[in-house]
Amino acid sequence: MKEFWGLIRYLPMARAVLAKGRLPALLLAVARKRSSSKGMLSGMKENLRLLQALCVAWWRGEYRAVSPQAMIAVVAALIYFLSPLDILPEVIPVLGFIDDFAVLSWVMRKWSVELDAFRAWQEAQSPERQADLERLPLPEEPKA
Repeated sequence: MKEFWGLIRYLPMARAVLAKGRLPALLLAVARKRSSSKGMLSGMKENLRLLQALCVAWWRGEYRAVSPQAMIAVVAALIYFLSPLDILPEVIPVLGFIDDFAVLSWVMRKWSVELDAFRAWQEAQSPERQADLERLPLPEEPKA
């Protein structure tokens, strides 16, 4: 499966976010937009929650059983979600999230084996540890 055409230009940005340690700031911005977005599809919120938990676990060094390509795609999708310059702007109620949903859905399908493995790992954790994965790292929190 080739890269989703809307995601290609975000891949270099995702590599830079990971290389420069800017993942916590990205995750905080995604969380803000996710919580303030009215009209967002519920499935999209769940996908975002899973991708954020993966990024948190990866950032903290708790889960590294994900390929670099998958991490870059996940981060690129999160950047796309934040971008005001996507195909359908979010100012259009409900319709503004359709392209974001398409990108997130593509990432969920393309990397389903790795995301399912992460989901299984996450569900095997204690309730306290699962809750900790919901706690986003602070921008100044050191990487593991």
